[in-house]
Amino acid sequence: MRRLGLRETHSSRAALSIVTAAVLVAVLVWLMVEMVLSATGNAALLMSPAELARRTATVATETIPGALVAAGTVLAVLGIALLAAAVVPGRKARHIMGNPGGTSNPRSAVVVDSEVLAAAVSRIARTVAKIAPEQVSSSVGRKRIDVVLQPGSGLAADADSVKEAVEREVAGYGLRRPLAVTVSTPQTKASLHQAVGA
Repeated sequence: MRRLGLRETHSSRAALSIVTAAVLVAVLVWLMVEMVLSATGNAALLMSPAELARRTATVATETIPGALVAAGTVLAVLGIALLAAAVVPGRKARHIMGNPGGTSNPRSAVVVDSEVLAAAVSRIARTVAKIAPEQVSSSVGRKRIDVVLQPGSGLAADADSVKEAVEREVAGYGLRRPLAVTVSTPQTKASLHQAVGA
């Protein structure tokens, strides 16, 4: 179940691995072909091994310093990007839910997209706050859910009631990793700015 959940919530590095391996294999095959052509006395495809070694040895003296710095920077950035892709886990915007009925099946996992969670949370928030759908926006991150209520002019929304209802709804989903809920309204933002300015 854990492996299945990881597969559904983390992005694969297969495409990047295949492209990197294909480039390296192409370079190695080219070098081998050039060595064979040089050993048999045939003309080189692009550059003979002796010519390649000579150019590599003189690259520092025959190349404009700015071009060397630019090429070195590009290679360094490419190396850092490949290293980061190998080390940093790529996460998809998905969350693992508990199985319906509380049963644990090692061969299945219920996965929900963050946008689906945000839509469900917005529906609950607007129902409790008694406001129109366009007056609620929700976003779901890896660790928390942010709900923003924007009631009409002169109206107030009870952020505490909305937060309680959203927390109750999210708890019913049985998410493997619980999400913290924050609810804000123009009034709470204004009072926060006043507290900071005081």
